[in-house]
Amino acid sequence: MSKPTIIQVIKSTLAAFIGVQSTRNRHQAFEQGSLTTYIIAGLIFTIVFILGLIFLVSIVLGG
Repeated sequence: MSKPTIIQVIKSTLAAFIGVQSTRNRHQAFEQGSLTTYIIAGLIFTIVFILGLIFLVSIVLGG
């Protein structure tokens, strides 16, 4: 077993984030990768998502 690359971590995290992660991919990710890596990636994507929503709403509302 090899450790997942950063691209694989990003793909796995994004797939899980939007709810389309397959069971096989989820098991593979957690068997090969570190839980800490996925938690950090999840937190980063959550923060980016919230900041993106704030930015989008401020643009739409003209403020």
